[in-house]
Amino acid sequence: MSAAVLNRRGFLHATSAAAGGLMVGFHVPGLAQTAAADTPELNAWVQVLPDDTVVIRIARSEMGQGTLTGLAQLVAEELECDWTRVKTEYPTPGQNLARNRAWGSMSTGGSRGVRESHEYVRKGGALARALLIQAAANQWDVPVVACTTAAGWVQHAGKRLSYGQLAAEAAKLAAPADIQLKPVKDWQLAGRPMKRLDTKPKLDGSQVYGMDLQLPGMLNAAIKDCPVFGGKLKSFDATEVEKRPGVKKVVKVGDSAVAVVADTWWRAKTALDALAIVWDEGANATQNSVDTAATLKAGLDAADAAVGSSQGDARTALASAARTVEAIYSYPHQNHATMEVMNATALITAATPGTPERCEVWTPTQNGEAALAAAAEASGLPPSQCEVYKLHLGGGFGRRGAVHDWVRQAVAIAKELPGTPVKLIWSREEDMTHGRYHPVTQCKLTAGLDAAGKLTALHMRISGQSIVAGIFPQNIRDGKDPAVFQGLNASGAEGVLGYAVPHLLIDHAMRNPTVPPGFWRGVNLNQNAVYLECFIDEVAHAAKRDPLELRRELLAGSPKHLAVLNAVAAKAGWGKPRAKGRSLGLAQIMGFGSYVAACAEVSVSKAGELKIHRIVAATDPGHAVNPQQIAAQVEGSFVYGLSAALFGEITVKEGRVEQQNFDTYPVMKMEHMPAVETICMPSGGFWGGVGEPTIAVAAPAVLNAIFAATGKRIRDLPLARHKLA
Repeated sequence: MSAAVLNRRGFLHATSAAAGGLMVGFHVPGLAQTAAADTPELNAWVQVLPDDTVVIRIARSEMGQGTLTGLAQLVAEELECDWTRVKTEYPTPGQNLARNRAWGSMSTGGSRGVRESHEYVRKGGALARALLIQAAANQWDVPVVACTTAAGWVQHAGKRLSYGQLAAEAAKLAAPADIQLKPVKDWQLAGRPMKRLDTKPKLDGSQVYGMDLQLPGMLNAAIKDCPVFGGKLKSFDATEVEKRPGVKKVVKVGDSAVAVVADTWWRAKTALDALAIVWDEGANATQNSVDTAATLKAGLDAADAAVGSSQGDARTALASAARTVEAIYSYPHQNHATMEVMNATALITAATPGTPERCEVWTPTQNGEAALAAAAEASGLPPSQCEVYKLHLGGGFGRRGAVHDWVRQAVAIAKELPGTPVKLIWSREEDMTHGRYHPVTQCKLTAGLDAAGKLTALHMRISGQSIVAGIFPQNIRDGKDPAVFQGLNASGAEGVLGYAVPHLLIDHAMRNPTVPPGFWRGVNLNQNAVYLECFIDEVAHAAKRDPLELRRELLAGSPKHLAVLNAVAAKAGWGKPRAKGRSLGLAQIMGFGSYVAACAEVSVSKAGELKIHRIVAATDPGHAVNPQQIAAQVEGSFVYGLSAALFGEITVKEGRVEQQNFDTYPVMKMEHMPAVETICMPSGGFWGGVGEPTIAVAAPAVLNAIFAATGKRIRDLPLARHKLA
């Protein structure tokens, strides 16, 4: 494959293969956005300026989750610099490519920002510190082991030199072969609650998001894609629109969209609204959510199913069980609904007319490398002639990760106006109707109980959509998407089922509707936790067992699962008297490398009005880099998870999304938000994620509490569709 036609997947595959060389080339000089270009760097992660400012480069994206501060803490911990002198910057994916991926993966999703990069970023800080000590030892002609560091100084026998004084000489030294990291027990900066580094610019308005970006001579674009998934643009008549004030050009974008470029975005948007467009809606124009639900229901008993987890003989055990319990649950499509809609600014420059030479893109992205690949593909240029400048995200939640359709669109428009930067902003309606949606699934669960009421067998049949099949179909093997089984004995850190069930079968009948799926915050753990944890409650009720006691019995061999469950039950006061009308519900699961549990306290009025008063949440992420930020992430995850549980549903009619804006796709308001009490209980020995796991236990804990309060079992979301009276 030539560089000029390298597509996004090919580029990502190639760069993933290069990840093994991550620790190579720490000492290779590179460019910096904050620091002076001629200031030598200590390595790819650290640059110390003469005024003692420490520039820490952060490869992962900041979208409100605190990754920027957490990773800077880890580097600064090993560097032992002055935290008040720390600044951060994003290296670009173009620099990363040119330096053999010195910064490793730039993907920020799956709660992997810290858990997958902690070791090598810490080594970056430790290496920089070692070089600074060596430079000081050389100047004083003393052994390295006789020198110490603290708060940005190297010290020996009453003498000291600042990092800024030593950096230039340190940058000339060869990197030591062996770098030792501090034991976690010796951390001084990491592991402490620290104020976020990005708070001040957000408060004073100086933080630049993609929609804020201004460049000299910039034009603005609004776009409209075919409202039916898979449809195309048939024709448009721009005769009258092009006469409007400020309108510069009307552009066909790909096979399915049209954009208007103007001097202001509002002029572009209003002209686009007035544009006469004819769509070729295609074969999907008859698709609707009712038909999709029927297809998924048929999959619950279909013969074709990929096995995700199996032990014993569940089918035989169920057939001979003294009693069986069965239930069918469902989970809808949902939109990411980021506050900042999709946007990108693109600039195509050419040495000669008609021959593009360079493509530059400014955009909020969760994966700078994927954005670079998308820009290269859309521009027709090799990645080495493209660059992406990553900006803070006004919300990501997975939408700005794997798929960069808006970047391709912005580049395609900019190609029509070479030499002029063009900022594309989607309208809210475009953002709602052309997302990558949380997958729709149904689940049939069957449990077998023996004569004593003990759970002996469990079959979970999931029927529905595969995100991987919709985005990376080449990763589907034998009809199986391993990601579907998050939290249900999925491989690795993505979720081990803690419950001990002698006979277990979990399988998936893949059914993919026309609605494009995406990695929505929490991904498949969300619906799997609802299915599993609500059904465990059903089993407890059928067996006349206390839901906590049944879980304790099933989790007896899974101490970390049990620890978080016991923590929330104790703090919430499970089994103790509570205020009249209040009821509790439990949920626990393991996902994204962490163990989480929640206990929700709710009341339901005689009129059926639900009030979620309180949620107690426990998280064991192994190691806690910033406990304060973990608490904030847990609280934020409940906002997102409860919004989905209460209101989140995308429906399709005649091949198009019915929800256009927040009036038909509401999110949780302050009046709906419960008090959240967070228990951070890192047990050490592993690194788990924080941003996503607790989303999964929000809905099932509330649903189980609703049953305790009303006796009504809700098996499909959102709650707004149900009457609780």
